[in-house]
Amino acid sequence: MKRLVVLGSGESGVGSAILAKQKGFEVFVSDKGLIKEKYKAQLIEENILFEEGTHTEEIILNAFQVVKSPGIPDTADMVQKLKAKNIPVISEIEFAGRYTSAKTICITGSNGKTTTTLLTYHMLKKAGYNVGLGGNVGKSFALQVARENFDYYVLELSSFQLDNMYEFTADIAVLLNITPDHLDRYDYKFENYVASKFRITQNQSSQNYFIYCADDEVITTFMQQHKINSTLVPFSIKKPIDGDGAFLTEKQITINYKPNQTKPLIMTIEQLALQGKHNVYNSMAAGLVGRVVEVRKDIIRESLQDFQNIEHRLEFVASINGIEFINDSKATNVNSTWYALESMQKPVVWICGGQDKGNDYNELTELVKANVKAIICLGKDNKKIINAFKNIVDIIVETDSAADAVALRIKLEKKAMWYCFHRLAQVSIFLKITKTGVCNLKLPLDLFNFLI
Repeated sequence: MKRLVVLGSGESGVGSAILAKQKGFEVFVSDKGLIKEKYKAQLIEENILFEEGTHTEEIILNAFQVVKSPGIPDTADMVQKLKAKNIPVISEIEFAGRYTSAKTICITGSNGKTTTTLLTYHMLKKAGYNVGLGGNVGKSFALQVARENFDYYVLELSSFQLDNMYEFTADIAVLLNITPDHLDRYDYKFENYVASKFRITQNQSSQNYFIYCADDEVITTFMQQHKINSTLVPFSIKKPIDGDGAFLTEKQITINYKPNQTKPLIMTIEQLALQGKHNVYNSMAAGLVGRVVEVRKDIIRESLQDFQNIEHRLEFVASINGIEFINDSKATNVNSTWYALESMQKPVVWICGGQDKGNDYNELTELVKANVKAIICLGKDNKKIINAFKNIVDIIVETDSAADAVALRIKLEKKAMWYCFHRLAQVSIFLKITKTGVCNLKLPLDLFNFLI
């Protein structure tokens, strides 16, 4: 019996372990950290051997293959030792893809991929398709392959998941945009990150589809330099698209697929459930997926109109004394922050911060100058943020915790009308406001008093 080792014991790792056991492998799960109780219970129930708090090399390095959780970098010592012994290290997506004949709709991009994935899933469910949701959102893809029998999977894929995919082929690949992100995982070389994102097109032929943003110069430049074998389906808000694709003219979206056979789907941007320029892109991408898999146009229209967005993505929280509270903590990089600040119509007090991932804040200079009246840095590594904006924003406050931020209320004027919360990097503590006014640091009312 061949031994398959799973490194990491989160949703991805445990799902992979369960699928591997079902397929007859000797399975061993190893996690250098502690395993969450819910995942430990699953492993025990499945009689899968595991260890936590350590890596036992003599077991791991005797595997015929290793499935690595996406959070573990290729530079990790154990991964390097595996590669030195020529032991294949693959992702959950690569592994699970070998055991399903379902159609895969794979969505990536630096920004908007979660929203677009959920919108696409919503659309297919509404159309009555037998569809699963996985990857970076929903349940483990591998676990669903083991226990479900879906005809379609909508998968949100990060660059980390794409990096360890080799033979996997996306039936439909969607690339929304590429902006610098996670550069610490790519030797701080943007070209490495770009190449990672384009792995979503690997192994595709003319029988597969590549839906992409024709307005993104990084994407179009790469496509000019590298041959893409897929059937191309572009979308744009800047120019009309001839043939298959989607585009915006004034305030009207046209989603066109097989124009010689059927009329296009046309709707105004005011009809979209998701507002803002970035969400026009997301809606067009999802709409094109719907047309490719032959969802009826009336269902696509309804889905784009009644979809409810994910929590913490430009989420209206409350209006108190005329001040509107917006939670955008799902934003984790400069580009997603740009879109959020661009959509603000009133002065903003911007709470942001965290560990820097190689962000370039120069892209935000003009928007911050125009829309931001104060910045509160909430996190551990705020030097780059402070240096980037100290000459254009009068009030910049650095704090280690939400409690400190509350104590600083006297330093802010009461003129700001919008508050936008961002997490530009991974942070250990982040202010999360719910509609009941409760935050995760148990400061239910003081926070509102501070901001008001």
